[in-house]
Amino acid sequence: MSNLDDIRLEINKCDLELIELFKKRMSLAKEVANYKFEHDLPIFDKEREAKLIEKNIKALDDKELESYYLEWFNTMLKVSKDYQNKIIKELK
Repeated sequence: MSNLDDIRLEINKCDLELIELFKKRMSLAKEVANYKFEHDLPIFDKEREAKLIEKNIKALDDKELESYYLEWFNTMLKVSKDYQNKIIKELK
């Protein structure tokens, strides 16, 4: 097996781990949506998102990857909010 094949196998393992984390995160997003529905809270919390981004950028600690991380993280937040909106619409 070539070095590239080995690297791709590791990427595939990472992808499977990310799938499990995605499922866990979306399950938690569903719980958040139910809470927000029950307490009449908005889906979008600008202040919380700003704090999350700031905290996570510090944890990333890699300027070279920062813009890529922000693109990925903002997409994940959008997907989460879309899912929460779907759940709340179904509850109404």
